[in-house]
Amino acid sequence: MDDFGTWTLDYFPENILIDILSYLSVREIVRSGRVCKRWRRLVKDQRLWRHVDLTAWKGVTSRMLWALLRQYLGCGLRSLRLRGLLLSARGGVFLSEPWLKALSTKCPRLSRLYLLHADLRGLPSCQLLPPTLRVLEFRGCELPSGFFIQSFPTEAAGSGERAQIASSASAPQRGEGQNRKGPTSPPGIAIERLIFNNVPSFTDQHLQSLATWQKLSRLELRDTFRVTAEGLRSCAAKETCNGIEGLSRLKYLEIGITGRQGYQLNMASLGLGVGWLGLQELSLGGKEVGPGLLCASRLKDLQRVCLWACTLSEMQVLRSCRMLRELRMLEFLEVFFKVQRRTPEVEAEGGGEEAREDGGEASADGGGGGDDREKVDANDPMPSLRRSLAAMLPRCTLVFTDCSVQINSD
Repeated sequence: MDDFGTWTLDYFPENILIDILSYLSVREIVRSGRVCKRWRRLVKDQRLWRHVDLTAWKGVTSRMLWALLRQYLGCGLRSLRLRGLLLSARGGVFLSEPWLKALSTKCPRLSRLYLLHADLRGLPSCQLLPPTLRVLEFRGCELPSGFFIQSFPTEAAGSGERAQIASSASAPQRGEGQNRKGPTSPPGIAIERLIFNNVPSFTDQHLQSLATWQKLSRLELRDTFRVTAEGLRSCAAKETCNGIEGLSRLKYLEIGITGRQGYQLNMASLGLGVGWLGLQELSLGGKEVGPGLLCASRLKDLQRVCLWACTLSEMQVLRSCRMLRELRMLEFLEVFFKVQRRTPEVEAEGGGEEAREDGGEASADGGGGGDDREKVDANDPMPSLRRSLAAMLPRCTLVFTDCSVQINSD
């Protein structure tokens, strides 16, 4: 027991110490490296820098980012969350082109980037971001007008290809198969999922620029007030004489507006009325649910619909889903269902004594039915809706999460 009382953290193996340090924040990990030489070496282990979250560390400047990149960040980094200086009184440059290039070189496995309150108007294009990104999320950021335009070095590539073709033509016939290379396209932007959350500077022009992204399959627009129905129509995947144009590879689309009371809304989901080839999943939230449901019947390839943070009636859902024969899942998340119930006083009005007696019996029956309705099952708050959809779409699954029923009287 005496020997056990003299033990310190020096007796722990390094794997256990790294597991303990993984529960600390970035700021605490950096401070832990000042304890001793051993801990200074441990905090540089790449297992501690796989998922870095700097959003809780306010006032991170460009100088701090350079220090983290030079000393700690490396090939182990998978996801990075940054908080900019847009709402800070200090201001200054946050993300610079040299830092982004150094990040791309030193962190070749970075696949997810989250930017909060970042002013990106100093960057000419999103192609300066690491090319290994697969998920890119903006929240409360400022974007320049041509930030998502994808440019290719066509002239340089054309001259290089011409020189290569000339050299291969002059090569001997026996080495022609080894030296000749087909024309290769530039790598382009490899982002598959793009998220915008409360980004007022995101407009229809930015949305149209995304049509050139070949790998974009998921697009989430939350509280993007400047996106209009006309902008969504121009980007919808549609078949033309030149083939399929627009966001042809998009499989998942989310549109939701939940904030800013009294703000003049554009109702971007009305743009779904032109149809969208290949769109399989649709998520609508807030004030966009009503117009979005009106246009959902035009989406013939739709397989999954998620409705969240809205108020609906049973008739709205049935009218919108009767044409979606390929629908496999319909999910309701935090939805208020409106149910109309006639009061017994209205039913018994002007019917004489006999009608009043019948009305009294009806009120007794109706009161019991109302009590049964008010006892809402969390897993099945709308059994009548489930039965109607089961007859209309037998292969569709209904999911209710945190839903409630609001009973209104005529």
